[in-house]
Amino acid sequence: MQILLVEDDQPLAQGLKAALSRQHYSVNHVDTGRACIHVVETEPPDIIILDIGLPDINGLKVLESIRSRSAALPVLLLTARDTLHDKVTGLDSGADDYLAKPFEMSELLARLRVLERRLSSVKSTKITIGPITLDTSDQSVSCQGEPKELSRREYMLLKALMENAGRIMTRNTLEARLYSWGEEICSNALEVHIHHLRKKLGVDFIKTVRGVGYKVTAP
Repeated sequence: MQILLVEDDQPLAQGLKAALSRQHYSVNHVDTGRACIHVVETEPPDIIILDIGLPDINGLKVLESIRSRSAALPVLLLTARDTLHDKVTGLDSGADDYLAKPFEMSELLARLRVLERRLSSVKSTKITIGPITLDTSDQSVSCQGEPKELSRREYMLLKALMENAGRIMTRNTLEARLYSWGEEICSNALEVHIHHLRKKLGVDFIKTVRGVGYKVTAP
């Protein structure tokens, strides 16, 4: 899941980016409204976390611009203003959710999970395909009931494939889910992760579509 964090408070942004990365999210960060609009136009993320108090354009104006391009892109507003009027204004402007600063990280993560479920064809926290069960609530994976230890990126990769069961996921799409901007990616990194997953989950669970990408067959 790729998140675009739009926040001009650099210490807060770096803290959020680090915390979200530890929770298996791929996080890219910009600190202006114009940069956010450019990303939405050129490389749309899965979810946007948008601060209202940006230095160049008010966040609600940025949200208006986002909605003119995409009605479905989930946007979670962050703001230091927490009056009922502010919340209603944010939601009426097209936000999917609203979180007032300061907030607990656990609450942000819970709200992100709700937005993820809206995006996914899977509406439960548990995804079961064949012998494999992935639970997004505690980020666990089991095979035939036996828990499996996965690395952060192995989990992210498996989650992307299982949420899109039956669809071919291209290499570029999967790499965007796994890595943030500027991260160095080895040419065979994706293949290495797939290899490790097959060793842990069975060689037939993830199918290779030669020259295109990978998929998990829908049940």
